[in-house]
Amino acid sequence: MFSPFILLARVLPAASDAHRLARRQAVQLGMRAVGPHLLALSAWGFVSGVAMVNYGLSFWQAMIMSLWVYAGSAQLTALPLMAAGAPVWMVFLAGFIVNIRFVIFGATLYPFFERYSHFKRLVLGYLLTDINYVVFVSLFRHVRQKRRTVYVWTYLSMGTAIAGAWQLSTLAGVLIGDRVPREWSLEFAGVLTLMAVVIPLIKGRPMLVTVLVAGAVAWLGQPLPLRMGLFIAIVAGIAAGILSEKFMIKGKRA
Repeated sequence: MFSPFILLARVLPAASDAHRLARRQAVQLGMRAVGPHLLALSAWGFVSGVAMVNYGLSFWQAMIMSLWVYAGSAQLTALPLMAAGAPVWMVFLAGFIVNIRFVIFGATLYPFFERYSHFKRLVLGYLLTDINYVVFVSLFRHVRQKRRTVYVWTYLSMGTAIAGAWQLSTLAGVLIGDRVPREWSLEFAGVLTLMAVVIPLIKGRPMLVTVLVAGAVAWLGQPLPLRMGLFIAIVAGIAAGILSEKFMIKGKRA
């Protein structure tokens, strides 16, 4: 079974005592930063596990999908299409559109990891989630580190903690999913858990503007096919946040 923990040793070479100390401190920083969000994330993973069982997937099918796709929003988008017998290309297209935000996230993180090989960046990319992206950027957007290992080990510690919590909670959802009443609004519960993650991270006007604009555009874009409204909302939110930050900087200079 694939585990990001197994690949940690392959991501970086051996290091001196000073580098080991820096890595240990970076791991501790990442764990402290992401720890408060793991409970809400686990609830979302549990929802995804229950949904896969309710849509008729077997235990192994559900766990393979969880490990391979590793994206709750894409899984919840693909499941009803699969149940309805939609063509494979449509399932993949819908999942791609829902997850296209990770292209934007990856481009934002590229300057932090550009010196690493393609394989190492693929490992980092697999671990990319909404939560560790937001937390990582909030930690290092305005704070530059002399040692790049601080970036990668902070990111890896967050990513592996999130991956572990997600897979374990998904496993729990798969195991008891058939006992959860179908009339329970599990998708809404998932939205609430994501709100519990995002709201504490709103610090400053640019972040608030980003969240408000993205939320408004996502709500207005609900009628669009293949959840295109989600992608448009992400682009609009990021653009609004950048503009807000620029106006705030200009205001301070004036």
